[in-house]
Amino acid sequence: MDTMQKFVVPKLRTFAYLCIMRILSKSTLRAFWEKYNDCENQLLSLYKELKLTQYKSSTELLEAFSNCRSIGQNRYIFNIKGNKYRLVIKVNFYLKTIWIRFIGTHQEYDKINALEI
Repeated sequence: MDTMQKFVVPKLRTFAYLCIMRILSKSTLRAFWEKYNDCENQLLSLYKELKLTQYKSSTELLEAFSNCRSIGQNRYIFNIKGNKYRLVIKVNFYLKTIWIRFIGTHQEYDKINALEI
């Protein structure tokens, strides 16, 4: 007896994409690019790339982004718009989750401890 079941997927009329990594939260990025519109395209592009790719390790993440570096404790800093802005994320590769810990100008970044936020 065949134990495999056949599943039929209905044809959709809208486009859908598979979310590989969960990012918390896009609204933080949106609020920032509404204030500083010169970085909207780069932040949207970064968001889509992070969301649609399953990074299994720090090495994979760092190899994918030349504007990123690790600072320890699963935290990574992205230089946005040629280092005008900074984005700090925390990644749990096992849970496939990314938390946005900070986004701001370089001057604002200099006033925080990225390992504690």
